[in-house]
Amino acid sequence: MRDAFVKRLNELASEDKSLIFITADLGFGVFDEFSKNFPSQYLNVGVAEQNMIGIATGLALEGRKVFVYSIANFATLRCLEQIRNDAAYHEVNLTIVASGGGFTYGALGMSHHATEDISIMRSIPNIKVVSPCTAWETYHATDELFQSNGVSYLRIEKGGIQSPPNEDSIFELGKAIEMKAGGDITIIATGGIIEDCLKAADKLEKKGVDAQVISMHTIKPLDEYFVKECAIKNKKIITVEEHNKIGGLGSAVSEVIAQSNIDCCLKIVALDDKFSSVVGSQEFLRKYYGLDSATIYKEALKLIEHS
Repeated sequence: MRDAFVKRLNELASEDKSLIFITADLGFGVFDEFSKNFPSQYLNVGVAEQNMIGIATGLALEGRKVFVYSIANFATLRCLEQIRNDAAYHEVNLTIVASGGGFTYGALGMSHHATEDISIMRSIPNIKVVSPCTAWETYHATDELFQSNGVSYLRIEKGGIQSPPNEDSIFELGKAIEMKAGGDITIIATGGIIEDCLKAADKLEKKGVDAQVISMHTIKPLDEYFVKECAIKNKKIITVEEHNKIGGLGSAVSEVIAQSNIDCCLKIVALDDKFSSVVGSQEFLRKYYGLDSATIYKEALKLIEHS
């Protein structure tokens, strides 16, 4: 995902000189090409994330379209007041790019585990929240966020599926993408954990369960129409996210179902309301905290059996 973001960022910078990219002492090597080709559009503020948002807001108020980049918790939790009061309140053209969503930086411990960021960012007015599930989505999300107005939060990880699910697939902010069709149960995911969902769907198919898998790359604004359609059609939904179960994708989906009075069983697969204090790889932590394909498969069978 990171490489897809960098690729589109370089292309956009060559097309529009109003684009400014600011990093907080992160991404050495990754942004060498950008800093070399666009020195007047690049700024490294050092380990000063709050200052980064302040500078970005000032530049945006002067007509620039600004991307800022740091590790997820540092770009959000550390800068929350500046994001809320300076950027979002004034509706400036700023995209906050968070590297390392969820357990991407698993070996660095809970200070680097981004497990509350979606909840916090979606609660602030005037902010779009985008968490691509694939590298392909990341590339197109970068483009659309640059073209859009206001503050956006782009949460990316390492790796990610490179190609679209279908030849005619179209990326649009606020519009979910069907990764796999299915008529028995719907699995809605955000972020790179979509790959575990697809693995679970393959296992379910061997058990005779036809699982639909949805990429909900945009959490705010949420594709409410698609959620309602899935809830009415399959009546069983599992949401999957590498995030605290409170306030994230699962909460957003449950709000739509509850407020629409739809008869639908919902299971939220996410981190329980606690700190992820264990250290390990992203794959290990998904398994340890029950967010892996085996857990998704098990929870899907439970919903099928009890409905």
